[in-house]
Amino acid sequence: MPVAARLPALEEFETAHLAARLGSVGAAARELGISQQAASARIRAVEQRLGLALFTRSPRGVVVTARAAPVMEWIGDLLRAAENLAEGVASVAGRGHATVATSMTIAEHVLPAWIMALRGRHPGLEVSVTTGNTDEVIAAVLADEVQLGFVEGPAAPRTVETLPFAQDELVLVVPPGHPWAQRDGIAQDELRTTRLVLREAGSGTRQTLEAALPGLAPPLVELGTTAAVKAAALAGCRPTVLSRLAVRHELDDGRLVAVRVDGLELTRSLQVIRRPDRPVRGAAADLLDIALRRTPPAPGR
Repeated sequence: MPVAARLPALEEFETAHLAARLGSVGAAARELGISQQAASARIRAVEQRLGLALFTRSPRGVVVTARAAPVMEWIGDLLRAAENLAEGVASVAGRGHATVATSMTIAEHVLPAWIMALRGRHPGLEVSVTTGNTDEVIAAVLADEVQLGFVEGPAAPRTVETLPFAQDELVLVVPPGHPWAQRDGIAQDELRTTRLVLREAGSGTRQTLEAALPGLAPPLVELGTTAAVKAAALAGCRPTVLSRLAVRHELDDGRLVAVRVDGLELTRSLQVIRRPDRPVRGAAADLLDIALRRTPPAPGR
């Protein structure tokens, strides 16, 4: 008997798997945009075709039965395989959709050129981008919400696979009117005890600075985007530390001045991250290839 004749339809499998993940048939129905009655009918069809009760039901929701637990894992494998097939076919046909999460510096200064290169290869491919700090990007990858993540170091957890693609330099910058702008350099202790304008905790920039300079004073102002930090530093004539990629235009036109810190090097790796158990195919694979082949401008250029 053909396999298709022995198994439920993919949409029925998808509904059952989603109900298991959410713990609720109603929640699965809402996510799929169907009625709860239709979702229940799909789940019953799976149970009847497989001859196996998938859930125990209660007013609080549904729980996967012990016998169905491995079956639910196999259903997940099947759904991922189907998604990989759809992505691969779409890419071959010149279509496709990649989902990525990226930290602010890469989103603003690196990713746009990659997307243009991707569209140059395959005009029909699309990319959905969400931005956040490094911790948020890693969480999105681990939750399987996106296919790829792009972050700045210092390090990603072992639960994700990392592929470094470039080195980035952080620089201490001040507006021309700041006293440090007229000096040859400052000591590490002077920087450590100065309250800076900084990105929020969890950002790659903040993590790199705090790892290199333990005991850093609490920030004077803490902001959630690179652009906001830069604007606040300019407006308030306060020092900050940002990627050279993010401030290269302001350094070129004199609106900011780079200040050397004696004996302190602030370099970090720019990395692609992905789940090791999720193969990257289709449009996401094309974007990954471009990321690993196209290097951002080197620090200082």
